Amino acid sequence: MITDSSTSNGSGLPPSEGSDSVVAHRPGLAIGIKETKPPVDHKRIERAVREILVAVGEDPDREGLLETPARVARMYAEVFSGLHKDPRIHLKRVFSESYDEIVLLKDIEFQSMCEHHLLPFHGRAHVGYLPDGKVVGLSKMARIVDEIARRPQVQERMTEAIANMMEQELRARGVVVMVEASHSCMTMRGIRKSGSMCVTSAMRGVFRDNLSSRAEILSLIMNPKHS
Repeated sequence: MITDSSTSNGSGLPPSEGSDSVVAHRPGLAIGIKETKPPVDHKRIERAVREILVAVGEDPDREGLLETPARVARMYAEVFSGLHKDPRIHLKRVFSESYDEIVLLKDIEFQSMCEHHLLPFHGRAHVGYLPDGKVVGLSKMARIVDEIARRPQVQERMTEAIANMMEQELRARGVVVMVEASHSCMTMRGIRKSGSMCVTSAMRGVFRDNLSSRAEILSLIMNPKHS
């Protein structure tokens, strides 16, 4: 299934609520807001994990589980590190170039976390744009994917957030983002359909409005890799 998100609503993330210190730790971190939230509360996570172990019938004091709460706390601090970063910073440094054809970075690997079950989803993102006199370093495109991915979310929101950020910061004539991912919440629980893949896309500018431009970028994305 391909979900094409064609409307722009800022960062593509939910509106922020409350003060800056609250915004900085929400899934919908308002991009550009000063980050004032203190570091991840490891001890609180450790207490919560210990309670979960007790609740499912385990003994958190047995040898194999003694360090598990601390390990989980460190893991959450790592996999949710994007909550405390502003990915826009990577798009601030641009270069003036007369190049006016497609720039496409394919197969950007990422790991993220579904906010519904707190289970991982992982896959590849393809990010492209049609410059309007400005280009950005290729590694910066990969960095924004990585940082946006490192937060609890749904794939649809992640796709839209990357596209909106590219459009707003680069003022490109067109932007495309396609994300392909496998979701643990479908493969290890529930319906348990291993091998299933969710594909989402977001088109902006000429890639949304011009059918030939859309066909061109999609053909570049879908073509197999060159050996």
